Amino acid sequence: VQLQASGGGLVQAGGSLRLSCTASTNIFKYINMAWFRQAPGKERERVASITTSGSTNYADSVKGRFTISRDNAQNTMYLQMNSLKPEDTAVYYCLLDNKLWGQGTKVTVSS
Repeated sequence: VQLQASGGGLVQAGGSLRLSCTASTNIFKYINMAWFRQAPGKERERVASITTSGSTNYADSVKGRFTISRDNAQNTMYLQMNSLKPEDTAVYYCLLDNKLWGQGTKVTVSS
């Protein structure tokens, strides 16, 4: 199984980005997924997670600004990020079933 993350880039504070993570598996709908991020010099932290039934959970720092979702038909998970802040700058990683990491996509928010 491989994970392909995309959608990162440079955006001004207050802007939006949507990250995507596509898995090469036909059992995607049975797998819990999550987004993590790692800022320079900091530990990797969980941003949001979504279960097979669609239940979601968010870090306090992104509640109300980020939305995690999934499209099982496309084997893809998304992270809609709104009202971005400079402190959201990090490499964002997707995690499949608490086991497999994607390659990361870089998000830079300028002030």
